[in-house]
Amino acid sequence: MAGAAYVVFAVSCGIGTGLIGRMKGSSFLLWFLLGTLFPILGVVIALLYRVESNELRRQCPNCGRVTKLYDAICTRCGHELDFPDVAIEPENLAAER
Repeated sequence: MAGAAYVVFAVSCGIGTGLIGRMKGSSFLLWFLLGTLFPILGVVIALLYRVESNELRRQCPNCGRVTKLYDAICTRCGHELDFPDVAIEPENLAAER
């Protein structure tokens, strides 16, 4: 009986962690698995995780794809990205206009 209660608790924490991670712009499934495997720790980590839409962005000089500023390599063409002189505003600020 105690094992079933733990499973319900772990899955509940997993769902909560997944929802928090999804609200911050990340993968629900990834955060669900993390929250299920490490119930309380997963929730705390998800709460402390950065919000993806608040991150500055930059444009790849090779293919033009807009990526997050912290990306070192373009995910489309594989070009190594240097730190730009000018950054593009975060997604959440651009959406407010």
